[in-house]
Amino acid sequence: MASSSCSLRSILFSSPTNLRSNYSLPTSFSRNHLTCSVSSTASRFESFSVSSIGTGSSRRLFNTRRKVLEVRSMATTEQKQRVETYNQEENLAVDLAKFTADLSDKFCKERGAFTVVVSGGSLIKSLRKLVEPPFVDSIDWARWHFFWVDERVVPKDHEDSNYKLAYDGFLSKVSIPPGNVYAINDSLSAEAAADDYETCLKHLVKTNILRTSETTGFPKFDVMLLGMGPDGHVASLFPGHGLCNENKKWVVSITDSPKPPPERITFTFPVINSSAHIALVVCGSGKADAVQAALKKTGNVPPAGSVSAEEELVWFLDIPAASKL
Repeated sequence: MASSSCSLRSILFSSPTNLRSNYSLPTSFSRNHLTCSVSSTASRFESFSVSSIGTGSSRRLFNTRRKVLEVRSMATTEQKQRVETYNQEENLAVDLAKFTADLSDKFCKERGAFTVVVSGGSLIKSLRKLVEPPFVDSIDWARWHFFWVDERVVPKDHEDSNYKLAYDGFLSKVSIPPGNVYAINDSLSAEAAADDYETCLKHLVKTNILRTSETTGFPKFDVMLLGMGPDGHVASLFPGHGLCNENKKWVVSITDSPKPPPERITFTFPVINSSAHIALVVCGSGKADAVQAALKKTGNVPPAGSVSAEEELVWFLDIPAASKL
């Protein structure tokens, strides 16, 4: 087995304020440790009523609840993409939880594993329904493998850390095995941390935790749950930045992020777009212009307009974010 700083390192899986800066393999692994294993969309939309996403018992649980939802769905001419618009963010959060839970059930049964990628920002708040009944009790958390599409190169107890955000709002409330949560090595430089994370992903491909896209050859995550910035950036891929054009590397570093902190690591578009399923969650009127430009491909199309998925891309929008469509 190849070694790297990512190999056999463990991170204390408790409050980020207790995280150690140096990593070493514990004598006996317990649930108190987190291990990172080694190394032309149309502008016209057709409106229709939304039925439950997915199948199975989780659909029956929400037959009654969905009756109170006022949801408008718009299908693009590309069958792999659809746009869901919600009159209330609370309803969006419920459907996002159901979307994720249904995929979890599907992949856990088909593959015995479920690979999930999240971003930072408001996305973690939108996942809050997953840690509430009935989802929290019905999801097979032991089979989840949890990743970040991007991360700020700061200590894990720092307020800018996406790890801390996810831990406080999500990870601390569910029973994902610590060894299945893959955080960056924040003791490294941004460039080294990106290389280290990519090595980690390549090992997981070799061990069949991660699939490989037959079309692109890049890792194929089961689902990515992404947010979008007011400027239309996704992950740490910002408008006009050269990293948007990277087509070989899996994970890259950025040291001049226009949004602080400047040093980050991020997945590249080939990795993002090789995902089986993607949920792009956007709320607020401040993002309406970017949503319009991304979906209608007008003006300077922001990075979000370049997001695609191999099987399904779903935009989850509240009314303010969709107001200019």
